Amino acid sequence: MLDLLFQGAPLYFSFLSILLTLLGIVGGLVIGVLPGLGPLMGIVLLLPVAFHLPPIPAMAMLIAIYVGGSAGGSISAILLRIPGTPLAAATLLDGYPMAQKGRSQDAIGLSITASSLGGLIAGVVLIFFSPMLAEFALRFAPPEYAAMAMLGLLTIAIVSEGSAIKGMIAGGFGLLIASIGTDEFTNAYRYTFGNINLSSGPNLVAVVVGLFALSELFVQIESGNFLARPQIQKLRISFHALRLVLRHRGNLLRSALIGTGLGAIPGAGGDVSAFVSYAVAKRMAREEEGYGQGAEGGVVATEAANNGCCGGALIPTLSLGIPGDASTAVLLGALFLLGFFPGPDLFAQNADVAGGIFIAYLASNVVLVVLGILLVPFFGMVLKVPKAWLLPAVLLLSTMGTYALQNSLFDLGVMFFFGVVGYVLRRASYPLAPIIIGMILGPVLENNFRRALLLSRDGPMIFIERPVSATILAIVALMLAYVVYTTIRPRRAPAP
Repeated sequence: MLDLLFQGAPLYFSFLSILLTLLGIVGGLVIGVLPGLGPLMGIVLLLPVAFHLPPIPAMAMLIAIYVGGSAGGSISAILLRIPGTPLAAATLLDGYPMAQKGRSQDAIGLSITASSLGGLIAGVVLIFFSPMLAEFALRFAPPEYAAMAMLGLLTIAIVSEGSAIKGMIAGGFGLLIASIGTDEFTNAYRYTFGNINLSSGPNLVAVVVGLFALSELFVQIESGNFLARPQIQKLRISFHALRLVLRHRGNLLRSALIGTGLGAIPGAGGDVSAFVSYAVAKRMAREEEGYGQGAEGGVVATEAANNGCCGGALIPTLSLGIPGDASTAVLLGALFLLGFFPGPDLFAQNADVAGGIFIAYLASNVVLVVLGILLVPFFGMVLKVPKAWLLPAVLLLSTMGTYALQNSLFDLGVMFFFGVVGYVLRRASYPLAPIIIGMILGPVLENNFRRALLLSRDGPMIFIERPVSATILAIVALMLAYVVYTTIRPRRAPAP
């Protein structure tokens, strides 16, 4: 564990990496504060920029946005009773009542401090368990990689918002997109329709920006209220919460570990971990603490859990190449674009890069508590920015970033096409994250499946004969059986 950090330190500790960490935290907080955006949008918008940066500074910027955006949603939840992100939905249960009692500064300070400390606790778990998990996965051969890719895709699809069937359809659509381009084994073109621009498949960044950023833009335009400006009380800088959070040390540690554990389960989500941690904290609290009426412990529990979930989600992402949530799916794509392959090979062949990413995550959480509290007055101003100013800026950033990747108008066409596709899928309640995960895991699944068959003397039996791949496929079969059962079972007649 320490060896990884020592190897990664020279890569991270540079002026550019530290500067981008600072800017990433500020940008993540701002985009998390604005309702409807969140860390995923921030990562997507700056993914084209990361493509032109050195690997560790690029990942430091994206991870800082992830950390800052996950914490920033609590600010609008506390001040407006509108969660900036789904992660902050549980925070308003006690954060907003605290603000109504005139303790806005304390509530925001508690949320940011708990987020930072929860993230640091998760970072320790991340650094300790990821190399161990990756070392175990070093024993994997093509059958195991193919089975793990199948499990990762299926898990995200099933636990996504909406029905499991829709999640699986979205994942299948991602697999279809991943098949466009040149066959690695035969060099034959597939689904390119004679267009040389598709010989390497559609650009991942253009697809991601279209599906998430542009579709969100269309949704926000449809909702209206372009000139609305909320009334917010004046905020001041206060580090008093640093002392307050120490009153809840046990709650903080427990909630951070709950968030980390649930975050490490692909697709579980920070919003789930926040509500679970809140329920546990409320059950273990004394009645006089007044949970639901502005309890400090309620804010600590939810925020420690949802930022702890960030570190947890990075565990399967870095050690196995299976994203923990939609944001880490895009981070996984960023690593691919930068020329690195998450999983056991990252730790075996690029240990310094893995260590640099760990340090970037820890540094982001340290920076979060300092900048988060210093910028509290600024957040009130950000919440007053009308949508009429914000949406054109999102469109401009999306267009410029995508075009700058390869100076390609074709990429812009791909971006706008998938923007429309994303909007239509959102209207039909289809989740978007499985599409990106299908695109990322599709080549892993296909190539390792075909390699396994080439190595096998008994055809598909190679997947059953090897204990690890057989176990993983058994889990896949059980999950599929569960989906089929819950889909086709007859509805019970209501009791008379």
